[in-house]
Amino acid sequence: MQVREVLSVKGSTLFTVDPEAMLSDAVMVMADQDIGSLVVMERGQLIGMLTFREVIHVLALRQREHRTGPTPPVSEIIVREVMNADPIIATPEMDINELRRVMIESHQRYLPVMDDRLLLGVISFHDLARAVLEAQSFENRMLKAYIRDWPESS
Repeated sequence: MQVREVLSVKGSTLFTVDPEAMLSDAVMVMADQDIGSLVVMERGQLIGMLTFREVIHVLALRQREHRTGPTPPVSEIIVREVMNADPIIATPEMDINELRRVMIESHQRYLPVMDDRLLLGVISFHDLARAVLEAQSFENRMLKAYIRDWPESS
């Protein structure tokens, strides 16, 4: 199974954010849409990813800084300051086993899928797990049907 097959089942809804947007606004979009990532786009091009991991890291950093002295409020943080500006990119032809390996080794749960310079979507670890589960369920049903229809030996 390839990444393009997972994307076709997942659908094409894509949530983006401007790099100059306030982080607090991006977090509200993520919460309202129940998503864990936003694609950061500038002039129609992907320039980064914002995931809940970056949000948690900046909140933890600010909390540590706050303990040692005054810090600017979280509401003043812009997306560009915390986004992952160099996300690992998946391709539509990538095999899902390779995708799993890359996600595990890089600790990235959300990967943009690019076909040359065209953004096709974002694959999450959840999307991948669901696709594998559905493929295995289909295979199990086919095997059970095959066994049930096994011809009698003479």
